[in-house]
Amino acid sequence: MMDGVPLPSLDSEAVLWSAPAGERSGRPLLVLLHGYGADERDLFGLAAALPPEFVVAAVRAPLAPPWPTPGYSWYPIEGLESRDPTHVTDAATSLLAWLDEVAPGAQVGVLGFSQGAAVGIQAMRLDPERLSFLVNLSGYATPGELPGDGVLAASRPPAFWGRGTRDDVIPDILVTHTTLWLPEHSDLSGRVYPGLTHSVSQQELDDVTVFLEKQLESDAGRGR
Repeated sequence: MMDGVPLPSLDSEAVLWSAPAGERSGRPLLVLLHGYGADERDLFGLAAALPPEFVVAAVRAPLAPPWPTPGYSWYPIEGLESRDPTHVTDAATSLLAWLDEVAPGAQVGVLGFSQGAAVGIQAMRLDPERLSFLVNLSGYATPGELPGDGVLAASRPPAFWGRGTRDDVIPDILVTHTTLWLPEHSDLSGRVYPGLTHSVSQQELDDVTVFLEKQLESDAGRGR
């Protein structure tokens, strides 16, 4: 709920899939969540470089930013309430509802950039059993307590966090909070990339691929 207006439901038609419906059953799902002012095509270009065992779904955020900003957003960032945790929670709730609709019972991981990463972290905090792992690219964890935080602190799901030394988009206070929060609530791996701005480099993508391959190996070891 944002300013008394229900968050629009995610559009199931505004999703790019790496495999047709008949080829998705029984395969792990990796959901890509783009950043502010982008759309489902923004991260889908990464799919070809990711482990092919995953079915990749790149989802379009439900909100259109004010003109003349192009693309879509998961929550508004204009004004004094630009990063209100309630707005991030609303977006994460919408994402979880979409997952229940299109992939009930599926093993799911999330790879998000910036806003998308913040929404992915929030979704895991709302429903720790729903998401198996998280890739946080230039995103952050919101301050405050959420229902699943205690579960995450005990279960410590795998998480990757990548960010650049020249990324000046996410406020320092949120980066500092995330630096403290993620190691306490996940089995964290990651890297700070010298000279990288608010973007994704090839080196970072290589590291993400290694992380995702490890998740596949872990699942194989558990017999999933």
